[in-house]
Amino acid sequence: MTDQTPEFLNDMPQLAPGETFQFRCHPGVDCFNACCSDLNLMLTPYDALRLRRFLGLSSRDFVQRHCMVSAGRDLGFPLVQMRMLDDARRSCPFVRPEGCSVYGDRPGACRTYPLGRASMIDDDGEMKEYFFIVREPHCNGFLQEGNWTSGEWLKDQGLEAYNTANDRYMRLMNRWKKTGRPLDERQVNMAFLALFQPDDFQRFVRDMKLFARVNADEARQKAVLEDEEAALAFGVDWLELVLLGESEGLEKK
Repeated sequence: MTDQTPEFLNDMPQLAPGETFQFRCHPGVDCFNACCSDLNLMLTPYDALRLRRFLGLSSRDFVQRHCMVSAGRDLGFPLVQMRMLDDARRSCPFVRPEGCSVYGDRPGACRTYPLGRASMIDDDGEMKEYFFIVREPHCNGFLQEGNWTSGEWLKDQGLEAYNTANDRYMRLMNRWKKTGRPLDERQVNMAFLALFQPDDFQRFVRDMKLFARVNADEARQKAVLEDEEAALAFGVDWLELVLLGESEGLEKK
């Protein structure tokens, strides 16, 4: 995956801090559900975790049923894309006439719409985020009452946990990018396990006695083995430690 964020932002009209936009989506809008088809929807590790946990699927079953997996061309990190239905509209498998059937755990990109969010790490290592409005010809949500700043919209759509997890993942990829090489096959498999298979990763942590090799207090060890979100956060730290020799959130013993 090539980082084209700077070039992309130069071509998009950004939403200034405090600037508002008008939008509301509900079943009464005549275009309701129109945006839920013909998508090239990439799933982040946190997206995948939330979706499959809601569906009650193992990570392996979720990927087999609902995803297409590839490796990023430049960095080599696994790319997971939602598989659309094989119908005339290439519909999302979770859309229903009454709306999204996984609404409470829908992916971050769906939550952010009609905003787009681009994040990048500056020269000082600080995460910067930028917002722009995605205006599609079919969307009449912009004609509905409701004014939002970007911050108000993110809060209303429950994006804090998504953006926190996704930005931590981006920091890992940004650090790896500086090495100038893609992941090799073994590293790709390792990354997929830690990022997109937290249930299997929990077993890996236990069976390989990983806590004997890193500094993690008892509370974190317990959380990692019992809570998949904690396992995902640990997986990002562990990958950073294994790939780069040091991590923001984990140390070797």
